[in-house]
Amino acid sequence: MNKTLPYKTKQFFFVLIKLSIVLAAFYFIYNKLTNNDGLQFSDFVDFLSRNNIFTLKNIILLLFLSILNWFFEILKWKALVSFVKKITFKNALEQSLGALTASLFTPNRIGEYGAKAIYYSANFRKPIVLINLLSNVLQMAVTTIFGVIGLYFFTTIYPINFNYHKLVSILFIGLILVLLIGFGFKKSKLKIKGVSLKKVKHFILKFPKEKIWIGFMFSLWRYLIFSYQFYFLLQLFEIEIPYFNAMVIITSMYVLASVIPSIFIFDVVIKGSIALYLFAFINVNELTILSIITTMWLLNFVLPSVFGSYYVLNFNLPKTED
Repeated sequence: MNKTLPYKTKQFFFVLIKLSIVLAAFYFIYNKLTNNDGLQFSDFVDFLSRNNIFTLKNIILLLFLSILNWFFEILKWKALVSFVKKITFKNALEQSLGALTASLFTPNRIGEYGAKAIYYSANFRKPIVLINLLSNVLQMAVTTIFGVIGLYFFTTIYPINFNYHKLVSILFIGLILVLLIGFGFKKSKLKIKGVSLKKVKHFILKFPKEKIWIGFMFSLWRYLIFSYQFYFLLQLFEIEIPYFNAMVIITSMYVLASVIPSIFIFDVVIKGSIALYLFAFINVNELTILSIITTMWLLNFVLPSVFGSYYVLNFNLPKTED
């Protein structure tokens, strides 16, 4: 009897942890929707119903774009992970959506690293963390490339009063900080999840270039899909703007939202503020932009995390030999 008690206790706490993660994710979603000073949820629902925007045809197309977005994310994860372990599409689906749910309420979704790693036995976990880092870097690379191009055209199309003296000073200080931090990293024994930077560099360098290219292409497809989804929502809300001009603002918005650090509590506030500032140049009202941002969040984060909660609740620790 005494021998079975620890196992039962362990199982009880394991189930409790899984329930706590799902409840925390749902509470986070509820709190974000109901305690948003920029957009009250009742105003959001009322605005959508008054404009009669979401017909069955539009809903199907929006859902299709969200499914396609996550389809490419799952394929990317499957392709990158195959470097250390072959997994099925079903495995990649479970890990991607389960990790989304488990990390939704963590700062900048940093919990995703641990959530994906725990699907594997101990000997695979450090490489999995690094592969997840590589996956995010590839997505950020696409965002940065399009964002820099978008910002260039944005500054040429729309009048922005720059204080160039301050801008040069900030860039100079930023460059000095980057150099100092880089020098400090080189001299220190900094580790990422117990792996030294030297080993991280070695891992990335030996990673198959064709898999990195495949991961980059999947990241590109994802970017094109959710950028178009944002543009499609602009059209649904009857915002008359040429496709090129819209993409200039959208790409600028995504890169600025990505590079500005924020803790998860203020994430929507900061990203919403960036969108409001940029779309103010074409005189789009605040309610419309905040409604689009909320809709994008519901489609691409909340809905997948609801499905991901199923995988969290049915999660079992991997065997010692995976």
